[in-house]
Amino acid sequence: MQLENWDTTKRSEFLKSELIDWRRHLHRYPELSFREKKTSDFIKQILEAEQVFDIQTGIAGHGIVATLSSGNGPIIGVRADMDALPIEEQTGMEYSSEHLGVMHACGHDAHMTMLLGAARLLAEDYKLDKINGTIKFIFQPAEEAADQYGLTGAPYMIRSGAINDLEAAIALHVCPWRNTGEILVNKGPSMANIDNFFLTINGTGGHGGYPHQGTDPIWMATYILQGIYSLISRKINPLDVGTISIGEIHAGHTSNVIPESVQIKGTIRSYTTEIREQLIEELQSIAKITETLGGYFTLDIERGEPALYNHPSITDLFKDVAGSLYPNMPIYEGPFGMGGEDFGHITNDIPGAMFFLGCALNGDTTGSLHTSDFQINEDALPIGVALLTESTHRLLANNGKLWR
Repeated sequence: MQLENWDTTKRSEFLKSELIDWRRHLHRYPELSFREKKTSDFIKQILEAEQVFDIQTGIAGHGIVATLSSGNGPIIGVRADMDALPIEEQTGMEYSSEHLGVMHACGHDAHMTMLLGAARLLAEDYKLDKINGTIKFIFQPAEEAADQYGLTGAPYMIRSGAINDLEAAIALHVCPWRNTGEILVNKGPSMANIDNFFLTINGTGGHGGYPHQGTDPIWMATYILQGIYSLISRKINPLDVGTISIGEIHAGHTSNVIPESVQIKGTIRSYTTEIREQLIEELQSIAKITETLGGYFTLDIERGEPALYNHPSITDLFKDVAGSLYPNMPIYEGPFGMGGEDFGHITNDIPGAMFFLGCALNGDTTGSLHTSDFQINEDALPIGVALLTESTHRLLANNGKLWR
């Protein structure tokens, strides 16, 4: 059977052994945010073999943008993230990480693999004059961690100018709580705004035997903590999505000395700009309780990723593509959770959407991301390739009518 007569799902399945090889190589040699040099070199080597891409490297550190263009039609971006996490792998797989304390525990190895697979198929289509427009394959570094300036990879990709001409962008994320052969989609806000806070409560401290002679920041902190933990239930509309969680509390060095300060660190999560700002304002109001108790405070807010906003029409396109390629595929609808995703920077600027691709192994849907035993069912790889490939074709064929 000639290549041009194969449908997208068959062509994707034909790549499966190669996809598995790519994914296992990437899994074996993970690299942390802003350090993805060898990962980038591996991707570049595969793309160069096609001999059709205009390849830009060194974007946002070690990012790559590979472009296919017929010179006409819309400009579409397809994105995958590249970095791993500072987690010691405990899967026992033969292709486990060889880098101590570093692991692809969020599926970025699979994301890169599926984007490479889509690039392969779309390159074949390009050689057959079946591409009407421009496709940019975006391999983005540093999705997981920010640098010293509080920025992850996506803002740097945007600042580079390499993707500023996009008219739409799509991406996927593996989903271990959905079975392989299922997808999860959602319109509008789908993952959270991420802000971190650093609150210091200051008193004067003193001798533990004479607490009345000083001001005790730990005592003050008990009121602050009650205020924070009651904030969501009493200040935020139950129909809105938002939460504050405390991850660290530090105070004192010995049992008989009241310390001068208490440090409280936490995270603020929300789906809308309005709730994001309200949570920050409410946190500031709670912190002022310190002043009524005789102390003072400092509160620093570290602004992180914006909420991932999925364009409704592009999300509908995902559903149509899944239904046409895999008529029996279960398609679930609902938000993806309160985690962060810096693809939100891109969908803030241009119409875009992400879908979650089921990858549960052996039917176990209790898995989660960012764990030392995280694994995927590699049967999901060709499914992701097919969905990305066909979605890109549909976006090009619609010539921008979906989002204008």
